[in-house]
Amino acid sequence: MKLLPTDIPGVVIVEPTVFGDARGWFMETFNEPRLHRELAALGLPAPRPFVQDNHSCSARGVLRGLHFQVAPHPQGKLVRVVRGAVWDVAVDIRPGSATFGRWVGTELSADNRRQLWIPEGLAHGFLALEDDTHFLYKTTDVYARDCERAIAWNDPDLAIAWPLERVGGVPLVAPKDGQAPRLRDLE
Repeated sequence: MKLLPTDIPGVVIVEPTVFGDARGWFMETFNEPRLHRELAALGLPAPRPFVQDNHSCSARGVLRGLHFQVAPHPQGKLVRVVRGAVWDVAVDIRPGSATFGRWVGTELSADNRRQLWIPEGLAHGFLALEDDTHFLYKTTDVYARDCERAIAWNDPDLAIAWPLERVGGVPLVAPKDGQAPRLRDLE
């Protein structure tokens, strides 16, 4: 496992070690002691234990996000794609952070096998780049509807460079995501 820091402190790309031969391949998708050790080597804290796993399936052009949960149920997420591909985005919404309002994005796919660690205090979203994209993620807290929040995926202040040209130009979003407030309008 190799961790690659991003421009937002705490958000890291996880590149697994893949062992392959004529029979196929093998990789370890999660190893808590190793993840904690690699984060510590970067000067980053270990996440709280993961308590929930989620799996979604999306058609090409579906955009989910930008989602986050507030206290008492904030969630850190370790995300990956096992079929298809996404453009995955994390937005720093931590008050007082030097990178508040900045975003990072990376492609996660079944082919590149990368994962993204998104700590608590960041919003998260993704754009499915292929049909039948399967997205898996571990969370550090359970889903809590009353703590769920969203930021507009197209907030002009964030200016996220979604690769919409790869999905026909217009994403398919859930009504609640289409009506989400801008970051500046959050409580």
